[in-house]
Amino acid sequence: MAETKEAKPIVFIVDDDDAVRESLEFLMKSIDQPAESFASAQEFLDAYDQDKPGCLLLDIRMPGMSGLELQEKLDEMHAVIPVIFITGHGDVPMAVNAIKAGAADFIQKPFRDQELIDRIKEVLEDDAENRADRLEKSEVIKRMETLTERENEVMEQVVAGKANKVVAIDLNVSQRTVEIHRANVMEKMKAKSLAQLVRLVMKARGEIQ
Repeated sequence: MAETKEAKPIVFIVDDDDAVRESLEFLMKSIDQPAESFASAQEFLDAYDQDKPGCLLLDIRMPGMSGLELQEKLDEMHAVIPVIFITGHGDVPMAVNAIKAGAADFIQKPFRDQELIDRIKEVLEDDAENRADRLEKSEVIKRMETLTERENEVMEQVVAGKANKVVAIDLNVSQRTVEIHRANVMEKMKAKSLAQLVRLVMKARGEIQ
């Protein structure tokens, strides 16, 4: 539906070199990709809105707060924005460590424009999928929170594969009561089948993507 459609993702450029920022902004403009640039890590951090989808093009070496330090700050905030580090040839070991710490990728200067564009597109697609997944999980958890204690007990038993008769015995209630609670669970969880209910519960628990 139109109201749930996310805004177009933004490429956030953080580099203390004016020429690099301008060059990257021009490149993004040439492919009709929205971009915002910042001269320092702190400047970006002060303006950052976690609800905005996108990715971060980040210089690994900068005065003041370095790119790596900004990555650490974002991790502390539990921010999920993917980071592509821009590195000089001597920064590869640092960039590898950044990947291990969760960065999406690094690209070495000088780089080909098309190489960077392709990588940005891949990262933005991954981010869109991840955001959609998190949104779905959040929605499922909200639905689960509307269940009564008894409905939740019934759901747990049903999802575990137990028949209504067995659930009734386990919970010391009538089978008809189990059927009523089960119907309520299916309605509140917006599940059209038992298989879908199982998938939704596994999604909420983080057992599946």
